[in-house]
Amino acid sequence: MTSLPERAGRHCHGVVNPLHSAVYFAPDYHRELTELGLADRGGSYFVGRAAALGRVGAGVVTAAFYNFRHELVARHLPAAWQVVSPEDALAARLRAVDSLLRRLLGEEALDSKEMVEAAELALRATEGCSRAARPLYSAHADLPVPEAPHLALWHAATLLREHRGDGHLMTLLDAELDPVEALVSHTASGRGMTPAWIFRSRGWTAEDWAAAQDRLRTRGLLDADGELTDAGTELRKELENETDRLDRGPYEHLGAAGVARLTELAGAFTATALAAGAFPEGMIGKR
Repeated sequence: MTSLPERAGRHCHGVVNPLHSAVYFAPDYHRELTELGLADRGGSYFVGRAAALGRVGAGVVTAAFYNFRHELVARHLPAAWQVVSPEDALAARLRAVDSLLRRLLGEEALDSKEMVEAAELALRATEGCSRAARPLYSAHADLPVPEAPHLALWHAATLLREHRGDGHLMTLLDAELDPVEALVSHTASGRGMTPAWIFRSRGWTAEDWAAAQDRLRTRGLLDADGELTDAGTELRKELENETDRLDRGPYEHLGAAGVARLTELAGAFTATALAAGAFPEGMIGKR
């Protein structure tokens, strides 16, 4: 049983996670990797996010990331490690986070007592995370906590994001949704990336997408127009509820008051970041 208000952990994650993920869309990040010799944007994403795992190959990344086409991953890994080491990639990512948050939030916010408090709360929440069956979380949990509060907050946001993400993949497997079906159903819910963004960033084709839609229709989860049926809507709801259950540890550890305060603080920082253009326009949508 949880002592938290319903979906409190999910709501907290929803405002903390953008503070982590914005870096992958930032010119700061790609500039850092380009200066190390890795100019390809697709390769820089795989290198940056997978670097905590070490010098791994495409198979490990395909498994851990789940919704990327293996051939796309293999186009970049392990060859990219000949250009930039995991250690250098992690350092470059942290430099990019520093410049990005300074640009999006401003120096006053970075130096504020609210930033210090948010970092302390988020790090405390990560004490309730679990390593078991969570490779991306566990790899990032081995990294040192940066000293600067804004970087410590970003580090904690990374741990919370990967902890929830690893758990979410368990629910997708249990629901027997393959990587493309998971993406199709998420997009159909209105909360996922547009197909064009997915084709460009995940490596899937329009033919892959259409075939996945047909499989979901056969299961009664998608209708003829590509919208979720009642059963599909219920499945997506169950997936999020089960993800909440698997991800309850950090938020129960932080406690209701701490979760509410972290949600308030991170929500304000994220709102500022979004207003400053942290993410590209037109990325989220059904079409």
